[in-house]
Amino acid sequence: MLSSLLRNRTHALLLSGLPVLALLGVAALAPLPFTLAQPGSTSDVLGRHQGQEVITISGAPVRRTQGQLRMTTIVATGPRTDVDLADVVDGWFRTDRAVLPHDSVYPPGRTDREIEKRNIAQMEESQQDATRAALGYLGRSPKEVKVTLRLADIGGPSAGLLFALGIVDKLDGDGAGGDLTGGRTIAGTGTISPDGTVGAVGGVSLKTQAAGRDGATVFLVPKDECAQAVSELPDGMRLIPVTTLKDAVASLRALEQGTKVPSC
Repeated sequence: MLSSLLRNRTHALLLSGLPVLALLGVAALAPLPFTLAQPGSTSDVLGRHQGQEVITISGAPVRRTQGQLRMTTIVATGPRTDVDLADVVDGWFRTDRAVLPHDSVYPPGRTDREIEKRNIAQMEESQQDATRAALGYLGRSPKEVKVTLRLADIGGPSAGLLFALGIVDKLDGDGAGGDLTGGRTIAGTGTISPDGTVGAVGGVSLKTQAAGRDGATVFLVPKDECAQAVSELPDGMRLIPVTTLKDAVASLRALEQGTKVPSC
């Protein structure tokens, strides 16, 4: 009788487990509210992009620069792309992937076209703010110096700091006749306000990987994101935390002169 009861109980457990297994199977295939991100492209703001100079300046003498200032990006799955459980688990265990809440990347209730227009508008505003910050730092009048920035096909505001540094390098270099880069390949990220304040951007650990892949040895990071940047830092890359455009310029000058440079 005991044997019969055990068989019946085992049979009941197996039957009750089937719906759970079915639910797990559905969950594994069902789309989840996440977006996957990975290292994206980088672009040298001192150079050319799609055949055109990224920074064009008129109304003031422009220097010929050496070295590179590379703005960095991440690539995310599209706003309508389904992400399932297998994708999420894979992303959690990879250092070159990030799993992000969907709404933190794409505003809810917006169409793909609206999101694209928003990203482009943010980039254009970032370019204007970078110009104002750079000219303000140099004491130049925007009425006399005209700056044109061409990198509008890459959306978002996170290239602001690098745009501003590129303008400073083309107009003033390190302030003593040399290049602000010191001939190095320098990358970074950060929004910028017209007064030169540098803001956080997100995705920093992926951006340092993109920078290392493309030859950068120094990475400028918003100070508040130091911990994230350190987490997956490529070998041989030096992190420099910044809070303002003035900080960034001073740190690059110190790097070239061999004096003390802030670190994360």
